[in-house]
Amino acid sequence: MRLATWNVNSVKARLPRLLAWLAEAEPDVVCLQETKCAAASFPAQEVGELGYATAAHGDGRWNGVAVLSRVGLSEVSRGFPGEPAFDAVLGAVPGTVGDAAGGAVRGAVRGAVGAADASPEARAIGASCGGLRVWSLYAPNGRTVDSPHYGYKLAWFAAFTRAVEAELRQGRALVACGDYNVAPTDADVWDPSLFAGSTHVTPAERQALADLRALGLRDVVPTPMKGPHPFTYWDYRAGMFHQNMGMRIDLVYAGAGVADRVRSAYVDREARKGKGPSDHAPIVVDLGPES
Repeated sequence: MRLATWNVNSVKARLPRLLAWLAEAEPDVVCLQETKCAAASFPAQEVGELGYATAAHGDGRWNGVAVLSRVGLSEVSRGFPGEPAFDAVLGAVPGTVGDAAGGAVRGAVRGAVGAADASPEARAIGASCGGLRVWSLYAPNGRTVDSPHYGYKLAWFAAFTRAVEAELRQGRALVACGDYNVAPTDADVWDPSLFAGSTHVTPAERQALADLRALGLRDVVPTPMKGPHPFTYWDYRAGMFHQNMGMRIDLVYAGAGVADRVRSAYVDREARKGKGPSDHAPIVVDLGPES
């Protein structure tokens, strides 16, 4: 099975590139993020002509996620149990979080998860595809460490970790792919000194990833295809892609049984080139058969 994940940064703006890439790369399951369209407006017919069934989740403005599959698509979950809404978390998390590594902050946002009383943003969709439970994720950005959006990001990760734990207890073969908006280590940003005090690299965000891995998920690190770092995102400005000034924030976290099946994984830099690309490149993972 060939699995891929890609933040397309608007599926409609990138549709010709997406269709061409699907035809060339031939993934069996694709997780898309930042589709920026309502579920009803997703180009399901166009991708369907290439053999893909579609499950989409979006509100038509920002965010948006989808799963495409040509190996079956069932048990679709738009969002996950306990997923917080920003407005609910806003009232329960201190306005200034201060030291992002503080246990008190993590406790506060975990406590806020159960208070959600508004609609969560379209940031997660799960589906069963060819024997895998697949999640396509577009984690909150967090903006700045003194922003309520940062608290919301931590709350969102805490809730998703609990949801994954519940599915793993059912013995499911699970993979969670997408734009996590967190660089797991300093090696995953082109110049760590430039990110000091910023989101995406704080101890609390990295602890959120560690909490997911502690459930038994493994980070499937792709081959970079250029240079020593498997970056997946490069800002559009100042030729950063050509200078390889990027970040690894698109991740594939796989349960042990799935991770053991990985035969290869790579960042498809070619999809980031040319006219009108997304600012992210896809990750492509090839899985061997179940043992």
